[in-house]
Amino acid sequence: MDFQQLADVAEKWCSSTPFELIAAEETERRMDFYADPGVSFYVLCPDNGSGDSFHVWSESEDCLPFLQLAQDYISSCGKKTLHEILEKVFKSFRPLLGLPDEDDAFEDYSADVEEEPEADHPQMGGTLLRKSMTEEKCSLHFLCPFDVSVSERSCLGSMSFTI
Repeated sequence: MDFQQLADVAEKWCSSTPFELIAAEETERRMDFYADPGVSFYVLCPDNGSGDSFHVWSESEDCLPFLQLAQDYISSCGKKTLHEILEKVFKSFRPLLGLPDEDDAFEDYSADVEEEPEADHPQMGGTLLRKSMTEEKCSLHFLCPFDVSVSERSCLGSMSFTI
């Protein structure tokens, strides 16, 4: 996709978010975004056919830690579109923007819910809420009756739990 088409995608995305596309530099293939209160980041777009991936960064020390989710997403397997990356950035910045954090682990509560048999030890059991597998993303979502820290490795088919 040429840079102007990417800039058009970015402008359309901005129309449904608090962000503005404040600069689009074709020679550097860089797009800068800003939203009040002082949330800023930029995207470096790959050249056509180069095989490179997008890159997101912020020059603001306050914003940079929030980009980890988007950076992890970009480095995971599969090609990503600019729109998908911008959506991850938006999700990452929701707390800074004063918006509620969207927890998508429990969305789509519907007929595709799979129940696991009751565990022998209910205090140690969990219920499988949803298993979703697509070409680019594999994930399992559990409802656990206790606090659990989850570390997920995209596309490696493994998930580790720390209690």
